[in-house]
Amino acid sequence: MGDERKCGIRRRTAVLLLLILVYGAGVWYYRGHFLPGTVADGMDLSWMSPAQVEERLERYTLTLEERTAAGAVAEEVLTGGRLGLGWGDGEALRNLLEGQAVWKWPLAVWQKREERGIVAWDKTRFQQTMDDLRGFSPSFAREPVDARLSEYAEGVGYTILPEERGNALDRDRTLACVKKAVAALETRVNLEESGCYREPGRTAEDEALQRLAEEMNQYVNTKIIYRFGDREEVLDGTRIQRWLKEEQGEAVLDRAGVAGYVASLRKKYDTIFRSRLFMTSYGEEITLQEGDYGWWMDCEQETQELYRMLCQGKSGARTPVYYQTAAVYGSRDYGDSYVEINLTAQHLFVYKNGKKVMESDFVSGNVASGDATPEGIYGLTYKERDATLNGEDYESLVSYWMPFNRNVGLHDAVWRDRFGGDIYRQAGSHGCINLPYEAAKELYGHVEKGMAVICYTLPGTASGSVTDQTAEETAQSVIDAIDRLGTVTRDSGKSIERIRALYGRLTPAARRQVTNYEAFLAAEKQYREM
Repeated sequence: MGDERKCGIRRRTAVLLLLILVYGAGVWYYRGHFLPGTVADGMDLSWMSPAQVEERLERYTLTLEERTAAGAVAEEVLTGGRLGLGWGDGEALRNLLEGQAVWKWPLAVWQKREERGIVAWDKTRFQQTMDDLRGFSPSFAREPVDARLSEYAEGVGYTILPEERGNALDRDRTLACVKKAVAALETRVNLEESGCYREPGRTAEDEALQRLAEEMNQYVNTKIIYRFGDREEVLDGTRIQRWLKEEQGEAVLDRAGVAGYVASLRKKYDTIFRSRLFMTSYGEEITLQEGDYGWWMDCEQETQELYRMLCQGKSGARTPVYYQTAAVYGSRDYGDSYVEINLTAQHLFVYKNGKKVMESDFVSGNVASGDATPEGIYGLTYKERDATLNGEDYESLVSYWMPFNRNVGLHDAVWRDRFGGDIYRQAGSHGCINLPYEAAKELYGHVEKGMAVICYTLPGTASGSVTDQTAEETAQSVIDAIDRLGTVTRDSGKSIERIRALYGRLTPAARRQVTNYEAFLAAEKQYREM
């Protein structure tokens, strides 16, 4: 029994001595090594000597996972040496070691000690290493490209080209990411997951871009057809796309481009103020150089209408807006219906649909007084019944007034008894074409507003023949005026006064030919009694 007790004491003493020895050995060991759970700037220094720590830092590597231009993953390894990592002057590491409570080393198993700011690096070397990264090299890195509209393709229009991510690193974000990783002594960083790449500012899903594509395609998908006789001008996307541009995310149509196109049509198809050939009734072709007849496009209004049509995306046939039109398109725009006036022969012809329907002698402007009728081609301005022509020294009542060149026109002249020959040289009109009453009446029924009136001289065609106007013919002007009077009302005053003036200018012989004069007297009396 006593032996067993002694044995137990010896065992406990041995264990205690062993524990004391282990504890002492630990105290001695941890004077030169870091306690378990010691972490400096993310590096586990447990059981390591300062020399081992420095060696480990020298062996430190940071693997950067990068994105290639094709989207694959590539790695770039940075060593501690390249990054300029170190423990500074060693004081921080030594202070960390000396500051350990080594006598408490058995408790370190359950404790963790973290220190920051122990690791230092050479900023110059670090910056140089960053500058040398492949992600900053033009030979490796490709800049991101925003989603954008394609160039116009005929028959297709505009399509959205998808964005290109590229693999160009954002410098500030990359440097901040690597600094953070190095400070924590991390060994691997995925630069894409860390958001270090520059990304496109606009993707193919961008609503504004899709809306822009729709707007641009609405313009270029518009097709407008102009027809000028047997010629056709097609305005479609091939030309419209030249007038399109993007401003603040919206499709803008260049109005100047539209105006230029309209101007080109005007230049190509307008005929006003241009010379043209004309085959006279005398078998001789002449060149007409004067006059204002012809197609005359209203460029400003047409530009406005076409611009509006394009903005609304309306396709279809279009007729330009004109100040003035002609009979047909082409160089002989007067067509086959016109009034032909030979000032030399003092004779006119009227053609309708290529067929001569009438002709007559006339008296034109007085050459001796400088009132000769102008040559050229003009359009009939309008036609009017019972007009009064006023001048500085005259007032003429006419039954049929057909102006074609400002105040120059065709009309009846009941005050004349002869037409044709060379009367116009000394006793002509103030510039108008004076016609026998019956000829003016017939002409009035043939012409319409806009019909071409062609005045020319043609040497060698002068004629000595004249046409007489009888008293019966001049009387007919009053007879017709009385017939047009109709039922007398309070508004008949001007018409009655006019008829009275016309009758008063007739010769006594002509007055006797007014067969309905009694009817006029009755109407005149009825009006006075109202």
